[in-house]
Amino acid sequence: MKALVYGGPGKKTWTEVPNPKIQNPTDAIVRLDATTICGTDLHILKGDVPTVSVGRILGHEGVGKITEVGSSVTNLKVGDRVLISCIKSCGSCANCKIGLYSHCLGDEGVSGIGWVFGHLIDGTQAEYVRVPYAENSLYKLPSGVSDEEGVMLSDIFPTGFEIGVQYGSVKPGDVVAVVGSGPIGLAVIATASLYGAARIIAIDLDANRLEKSREFGATDTVNSGDSNWREQVMALTDGAGVDVAVEAVGVPDTFTMATEIVRPGGHVANVGVHGKEVPLHVENLWIQNIFISMGLVNTNTTPMLLKLVESKKLPAAKMVTHRFTFDQFMEAYDTFGRAAETKALKVVISR
Repeated sequence: MKALVYGGPGKKTWTEVPNPKIQNPTDAIVRLDATTICGTDLHILKGDVPTVSVGRILGHEGVGKITEVGSSVTNLKVGDRVLISCIKSCGSCANCKIGLYSHCLGDEGVSGIGWVFGHLIDGTQAEYVRVPYAENSLYKLPSGVSDEEGVMLSDIFPTGFEIGVQYGSVKPGDVVAVVGSGPIGLAVIATASLYGAARIIAIDLDANRLEKSREFGATDTVNSGDSNWREQVMALTDGAGVDVAVEAVGVPDTFTMATEIVRPGGHVANVGVHGKEVPLHVENLWIQNIFISMGLVNTNTTPMLLKLVESKKLPAAKMVTHRFTFDQFMEAYDTFGRAAETKALKVVISR
């Protein structure tokens, strides 16, 4: 089969590799029908994730059909159309039993780390992928959910909702600011209303993404390139700041921005993946009673979000801006990597 293989920082190839095989009784093999590229993949290619070894097949999002199952798999069968979760879940360890799949203690990859695809084991940017703990890491896709919608539920929508909205403790009537209107930021914006946010402010440098954010539920937009961007945000509150500030980029400046606009007693939810040190001005924040949260997605909300997509109450399909076939993988990476120029949000690569 062909797959997108990591060759070290700045290096990747779409090349022939051996087909995956069943290694454990709980495995399944999935033939990919559609996959995508995540900002985390770009972080890997920059060398920000040193735990990814040379030769690793990248990718942690996708949908497809099962072609083979291990002897212990009973509730899935060959031919099932499935969503691949970006997080492994053995389903039986202490962490999985409380829904903390991001720290699954199963042996696959490394015990205690849930994100294994395209990180510690071969991932989904390939024609076939081996899925460990298949009964807990795959979700059957209803016929009313398209491949493109399904791919958006592998990672970005659960991440935005769980780490941005739930960890950010969004409550009915809250004013929420989302710093960064890329795919993850838009997923936060789209799901913040599920918990009753009264006002959702999108903050970004890119005018196109700010315009797009309104399609996902933003009530207001602020261009962070403006010298008075902070004053604009404050003017949309009672002057004290927002109830919840979500960082959805993954660079030091945007995290600092989030801490500068949150009200006393408010919450800063960090969703972005940071590849370098971030200053935390505790000397200023301690007296403001600020809560700060961060984390790796658990994907324990995927079944609920899947129902919302099926009932057309979550605009997952709007996230897709560019489409490619598997033999255009390198072009897809180029387009996604130049998002400011190409206006790409999510690219979908299909058979």
